Amino acid sequence: MPDWDEDSPQLRQNLTRVLEEIARNADERKPPTVEMARHWQTLFMQGLKPSNPRYIGAFRGESGLKKTRVKIGSHWGVPPAKVAEELHEFQQKLQAAVTQLDKLLPVDSELDTDELAAVTDLCAWAHAEWVRIHPFANGNGRTARLWANFLAMRYGLPPFVRLRPRPDDGYGDAGTQAMKGDWEATAIVFRRMLKRFLDEMKE
Repeated sequence: MPDWDEDSPQLRQNLTRVLEEIARNADERKPPTVEMARHWQTLFMQGLKPSNPRYIGAFRGESGLKKTRVKIGSHWGVPPAKVAEELHEFQQKLQAAVTQLDKLLPVDSELDTDELAAVTDLCAWAHAEWVRIHPFANGNGRTARLWANFLAMRYGLPPFVRLRPRPDDGYGDAGTQAMKGDWEATAIVFRRMLKRFLDEMKE
């Protein structure tokens, strides 16, 4: 059984399956919920060996993970006792944002420059907030990238954020800034990623 973080065929197969499901949900414009993310994490962990089986499908602060803390570099994720509250706020803000964008951007509409920037910023905000909260003990980066692609596809963009291996070109530094509550660094990286992805599609 491959390790949960090994770049294995099983992990790639799992992520492809999750991305296909996300594409369907995005096309249907389903309301984004944290339970969707719990489901994604459960799916992409299937057939893999986590460092602790309790980490699958559970948020920090829940039963079995009540005292589980996470640290990325020198920055701690949200304390386990506050994860549920932070996730509730994340969900409320994200649902409010997509409700507004859904009204402005009908299905199959072509995005102008300002609309493209608004969608990219929302992808970056959701990704950065998930990284800052770090609600799972394992798999937060992958889940954050799935959030970004879910939102991109919701508004007709391709899934431009690579799931595995982890993106480069400033992505790691943007994650460090996200842990400090700064999502704009992620937005800068995402704009660059999206432009490169679209340029490659034209070739």
